[in-house]
Amino acid sequence: MAAPAAAAPAAAPAAAGPTPLASASLYVGDLDPNVTEPQLFEVFSVVGPVASIRVCRDAMTRRSLGYAYVNFHNVVDAERALDTLNYTNVKGKACRIMWKHRDPSIRKSGQGNIFIKNLDKAVDTRTLHDTFSQFGNILSCKVAMNDQGESKGFGFVQFETAEEANEATSKVHGMVLEDKRLFVGPFLPRGDRENSGSERRFTNVYVKNIPEDVTDEKFEASFAEHGDVTSAKVMRKEDGTSRGFGFVNFKEPEAAKKATEAINGTKHWGGEKTVYAGRAEKESERKEKLKKKYESIRMERLKNNQLVNLYIKNLDDAIDDDKLRASFEQFGTITSAKVMRDKERTDVSKGFGFVCFSAPEEATRAVTAMNGQMLGSKPIYVALHQPIEIRRQMQQAQTVRQPQMLPRFQMQGGMVPGPQMPMGFPGRPGPGQVFMFPQQMGGPGGQQFRGQPYRGGQGYQQGMGGQQGQGQRRQAGAQGYQQGQQGAQRTGQQGQQQRAGVAPNAGGAQRQQGQQKASGVQMTGQARNMPQQMPAQQAGAAPQQQAASNIPPSSMTKEQLMQMVVNAPPAQAKQILGERLYALIQTEQGPLAGKITGMLLEGLDNSELVALIDDHAALHGKIQEALAALEAHRQQQAGGSA
Repeated sequence: MAAPAAAAPAAAPAAAGPTPLASASLYVGDLDPNVTEPQLFEVFSVVGPVASIRVCRDAMTRRSLGYAYVNFHNVVDAERALDTLNYTNVKGKACRIMWKHRDPSIRKSGQGNIFIKNLDKAVDTRTLHDTFSQFGNILSCKVAMNDQGESKGFGFVQFETAEEANEATSKVHGMVLEDKRLFVGPFLPRGDRENSGSERRFTNVYVKNIPEDVTDEKFEASFAEHGDVTSAKVMRKEDGTSRGFGFVNFKEPEAAKKATEAINGTKHWGGEKTVYAGRAEKESERKEKLKKKYESIRMERLKNNQLVNLYIKNLDDAIDDDKLRASFEQFGTITSAKVMRDKERTDVSKGFGFVCFSAPEEATRAVTAMNGQMLGSKPIYVALHQPIEIRRQMQQAQTVRQPQMLPRFQMQGGMVPGPQMPMGFPGRPGPGQVFMFPQQMGGPGGQQFRGQPYRGGQGYQQGMGGQQGQGQRRQAGAQGYQQGQQGAQRTGQQGQQQRAGVAPNAGGAQRQQGQQKASGVQMTGQARNMPQQMPAQQAGAAPQQQAASNIPPSSMTKEQLMQMVVNAPPAQAKQILGERLYALIQTEQGPLAGKITGMLLEGLDNSELVALIDDHAALHGKIQEALAALEAHRQQQAGGSA
């Protein structure tokens, strides 16, 4: 029996019903990646004036997504283009045209969508459209193709209404098209098919671990006991020897199920290996299963190595696995240490490696102590290892933020001014803003402003005035700041003398330029530039600091805090830990929290501060020591005044 519409003329896609929303916009799919707007204009302009054409592209790579939108000035021209240009070859591929639907629920609902399989290789999209067009208005029709442009043997047709789809299914299912009997049924998304809960029916059985002496006749006879077999074959090599697996196709799914249950897991033909019998899977299904399996293994490995695996670069060529392990084993138990080497020449180091500890605290101490230290003849860079997915996400986030800058603010070296790099020299950072010290920005003189807060909060910094010698440091900081302001004024005055023709209202900008120079920031007439040199620690830590720059340390999770600490310069890392400690101490000591935090920051290094955050008993002991010191200092002052 032939298909009812195999020889019927193609019905006009838009003739059976009105255009949706009287739109003059068309969707053009299945485009070659190299198709451009001018090429589409040449194709569509022959039917009428074209208002606009847009090929949709990836936001990051700018590569074509394989579809476009063509807008006409009137609906009549759009209808004519849909009637005459559908399935037209554009650069060797037949394009698929349909009305543009602004409401995505129409596409995602699956209403009126049917699935057709067992198509002959000669059946293309146009033939499939002609076959089903007599049952109603077709919104979309497609035959699935592989990379070589050959049919995969199945396709999809979406009608305007569910009634039209049901009629097509009932009349075409089981009919013959190009000598092949068609299967037609309602389309189900892959997720619905996998999660339907119903047992999957099959007739084709895959069998492996077949002994070499089993012939095709013996193989078929073993399965014929369970039902009617349409074909059975043991796969063989060119010399005729068995490859150890084969296929059996049953007439009924029940027989296939019965056979697999009887033979699977047995030594049916007396061989040494256990026979496997199950549903024959497509290559794509097997690849998907293996992909999920390997992905789960990789994610489990990443989960186990989170915050314990360190990345070390700039290694000396003489450093091997043993020397790398020996350099880091003082910080804890090392589970693995590896220096990456060239694949072809294993004696040549790539200059980087990895060290994995047994606990996050050990890895944090190692990063704090070893980052920037000399190992061999080179200073090494040490940081927590980040999976490639996270690094790509951070790079994409940076790329997205770059266009938000004003065009004239372009930084030297491609650096993007973020919240951790204020363009001016603020007296106090705003909320969520990370303060950059002059010595970290490469400023002249290397003045240190240790009294400046890390963020907007000033909790523990105000209480640090109780420390001995704090007054001297504040005085030194104030002198350094005054020197910087004087230098800024002199530079601003020189700029005004050199620009005698500048309008008076430009003085503020010149003074700001002078302040930028005094703090190590250069400013040209067209761009505002960062310092010429930036410490390697700060450059490597910039993306990580941007990711958590809007979260105060007191509210960070442990993972975020550790990530921020290990990638920040030592001075900033101490301030980050100080804010976290201040929040912990404030709940216990209240007004004295600032003084106690300042004493702990002065007397302990960063690795000891990290240990206090996790060990509440040790923190309580340090608080008691600080209280005792404060009491002794108070009594000493009282005795001196008496």
